[in-house]
Amino acid sequence: GVVRYLTTSYRIADGRIELQRGLLSRQRLSTPLDRVRTVDLTASVVHRLLRLSTVGIGTGTAATDGSDRLELDALATRNAVALRDRLLTGAAARADLATRGPAEDGAGDVVPAPEERLARFTPRWLWYAPFTSTGLVLVGGILGALSQVAGQYDLDIRVDEDVAAPSGVLIAGVVMVLLLAALAITVLGYLVQNGGLTLTRQPGSWHLRRGLLTTRETSIDVERVAGVAIGEQAPLRLARGARLSAIVTGLDRTDRGSEVLVPPAPAVVARTAAAAVLGTRTPIDSPLASHGPAAIRRQYVRALLPAALIAVALGVVLPRVSPWYLLTAPLPLAVAVVLAVDRARSLGHALTDQHLVARSGSLLRRREILQCDHVIGWTFRDTW
Repeated sequence: GVVRYLTTSYRIADGRIELQRGLLSRQRLSTPLDRVRTVDLTASVVHRLLRLSTVGIGTGTAATDGSDRLELDALATRNAVALRDRLLTGAAARADLATRGPAEDGAGDVVPAPEERLARFTPRWLWYAPFTSTGLVLVGGILGALSQVAGQYDLDIRVDEDVAAPSGVLIAGVVMVLLLAALAITVLGYLVQNGGLTLTRQPGSWHLRRGLLTTRETSIDVERVAGVAIGEQAPLRLARGARLSAIVTGLDRTDRGSEVLVPPAPAVVARTAAAAVLGTRTPIDSPLASHGPAAIRRQYVRALLPAALIAVALGVVLPRVSPWYLLTAPLPLAVAVVLAVDRARSLGHALTDQHLVARSGSLLRRREILQCDHVIGWTFRDTW
């Protein structure tokens, strides 16, 4: 750790940011400032106590490991903030210079506009935490860890020898405890991750800050935001909620955290923030054109064909267990019909003066809104 600290250095010069690290195996990374898409400032509890931050610079590089990441750990927070502002200001200035040419005399004396707040976390947002899959994943991880501990120490409880057969009340109680644990873990995890969230528009960038224990500040260059995506998953739609993410040009798809603008929250909050990012509400509220009967038939085939195979398999296996179980065989078909109807209803697109809108999905419905100026080509793909 000491060697890595002493052999790491960086500089900004000639329109580039360069990072050098390593003693025996030295590595030097260099990228132009106009390649900077996002700047993340992350501070764990220990970092916050020591007034330090980790700076992560997103350049759109498709790196498969951490060796090619432009990341500076344990910078003084004031220096990290200054570095972030310089990176984004430098990238925006170079992009503006490339498109508009040199500024006129006195242009540098213009006072930047104050920041504009678009969204802020409120306790009401906790209502939408149970409508995500985070709690189930955490509970599954806990159960998996308990099973590993039980296997490591040879813990084996046999019902027929150690305890009496569980009653229906006991089983219902265990299920209720697990559900309450999942609910508590989900709400707590959502609060820890998104507590204190603020989304603001600063000169040249969108700025998101969130987190109670480990704080993360993400700044996205305004020029790199090509549009937004409004996530309307089925559970969130039932709760009248939605999430908002940014479509950032050149950003690595694996870096999902840098795209988030609004986590699961009231739909009106996500839509209002989306309108502020886009500068208009037209692509958000505009009606969508249907994709035609062929596309609708495809949605039904994709949903009903696998469900039919499952129903046939259940119809063959279940009668051997109990004839009454045969009544559950058509259940996959009923669920598939509901999904097919919702998929067909969700499918659509629209084209406004400035934006291309596309919506699809049922359980994971997304409305993607892309600025037409950012469209650089088309890909046509036809399955058999």
